Amino acid sequence: MTEGVPDNYRALRVHVTGEAVDRAVEQVPWSTLTAPEHAGARVSVRVEYSSLNYKDALSASGNRGVTRDYPHTPGIDAAGRVVASADPRFEPGAQVLVTGFDLGMNTPGGFGQYVNVPGEWLVPLPGGLSTRSAMALGTAGLTAAIALERLAFAGATSDLGPLVVTGASGGVGSLAVALAAAAGYEVIASTGKPQAAPLLERLGAARTVGRSPLNEPSERPLLRGQYAGAIDTVGGDTLVNLVKSTVVGGAVAACGLVGGADLSLTVHPFILRGVALLGVDSQHLPMETRVELWRSLAQSDTVKRALEVPGLVTETTLDGLEEHVGRILAGEVMGRVIVSL
Repeated sequence: MTEGVPDNYRALRVHVTGEAVDRAVEQVPWSTLTAPEHAGARVSVRVEYSSLNYKDALSASGNRGVTRDYPHTPGIDAAGRVVASADPRFEPGAQVLVTGFDLGMNTPGGFGQYVNVPGEWLVPLPGGLSTRSAMALGTAGLTAAIALERLAFAGATSDLGPLVVTGASGGVGSLAVALAAAAGYEVIASTGKPQAAPLLERLGAARTVGRSPLNEPSERPLLRGQYAGAIDTVGGDTLVNLVKSTVVGGAVAACGLVGGADLSLTVHPFILRGVALLGVDSQHLPMETRVELWRSLAQSDTVKRALEVPGLVTETTLDGLEEHVGRILAGEVMGRVIVSL
């Protein structure tokens, strides 16, 4: 037993045998907590909260595009307290969070009571956030914040017109609605769940629309310019139509592909309207920017209010996680699911 850590701990383990995938909460030995060999000094963290993301559900379903080797513990987000550290920047007892990098993909993740990760992956928990509220944001909140920052930098400001958020009832989408509305945008929330409209309006959406108008294929190289831009979590034909419908000088931030990975576009929106298509990636975000964005989220009154909106956050435990994995894969989850450990 290492000082400050147990011999065994509880974790959701995913086993893949041929085509069969089995998930179960198990007692697993500390030796399962591996991290990339090239990484720096390790820090052991007692996880207090994690969160469920679409990527976690893919890993939990045996998707080898996300996770190469099984058995495995998913969970790309984790927040808790340091219990042992070889990195002088993190003393035992310090509160930290980690999102992205390789956590939960090929490194055992936040669906276990402990993670053992390089210190370079850790963000000190900023004042104003608890470990619970940090995971209510998680990768989804960080992604939404990056998207808004990139849109502003590209000049897609609120005076150009409304901003569309697609997949608005999901984790990234719901938080993007709140952050964009607070930034002064008239937010159009696009969702396939009509029952999500009250939640989205409480978060700041000016109106909600169905997904169908945005995902109808069109052969036209340009559509009527009507949006300052969009935060798109869908991809496919939806992303194509958003780019075609963005006004001169607007921009679209793309951060999802549940609607497809192909993009059938001409250059017309880019050279005739100067539209910018911005990729959003939170996994490899530089640490300096990562820390700055987390500090900004922690200090935001908008974030605090959003996290208190009824229906945005659903809390479960490791033992209750199975139900939510199936629901997020079926597109039935609204808002954020956090996991108490």
